[in-house]
Amino acid sequence: MESQIPVEVATLKADSFGRIALMRGPQGLFVRRDLAATPWWLRLPAWRLARREALALEAIAGQPATPQLLGWDGVRLDRSYMAGDAMYQRPPRGDLAYFRAARRLLQQIHRRGVAHNDLAKEANWLVLPDGGPAVIDFQLAVRGRPRSRWMRLLAREDLRHLLKHKRMYCREHLTPVEKRLLKRHSWLRDAWFRTGKPVYRFVTRRILKWEDNEGQGPKP
Repeated sequence: MESQIPVEVATLKADSFGRIALMRGPQGLFVRRDLAATPWWLRLPAWRLARREALALEAIAGQPATPQLLGWDGVRLDRSYMAGDAMYQRPPRGDLAYFRAARRLLQQIHRRGVAHNDLAKEANWLVLPDGGPAVIDFQLAVRGRPRSRWMRLLAREDLRHLLKHKRMYCREHLTPVEKRLLKRHSWLRDAWFRTGKPVYRFVTRRILKWEDNEGQGPKP
């Protein structure tokens, strides 16, 4: 009889906010974010981030090309596994179809009242086996009314981050409208660079000792 207890297949990421592992259970592969080993002084922010991800995944349940929430008990968050490579591992160079599909995916997520809020990281964009896009890691996601001014602003920032990746890998296909959007900086972006980012860098690099790009965790 097959064991009902999930077993770990591989560690995907480990940092001060928890451990993310690829697991195998009776229904197949899934991904687990485990807060059990989080230091006591980081348990509250780690819990808030995991809870935020759980709520965002609930809001986009059934949305293709995004993780599906399998369980959240306050310590472990389980989500569906999606095979694919991070954008930086398999860059969609010159692939206009990828970026068109990625924009449609963002629009669908935003219509569900969710803004991802962390799409500058190429690690949060997947290139699926069929070449299509997917989005993961919703722990900084924001939920709200899709047509509210705040959510429209966040949605526009999500789109700007996607267009930055398009500029990197598919520059020749940027439209005039997209080029204008890239040049427009919102007050939110300017405030982040003036105040939030210096604090973020101090905390992640000096206190948490993260050394990689944008706090994706400590280097192995």
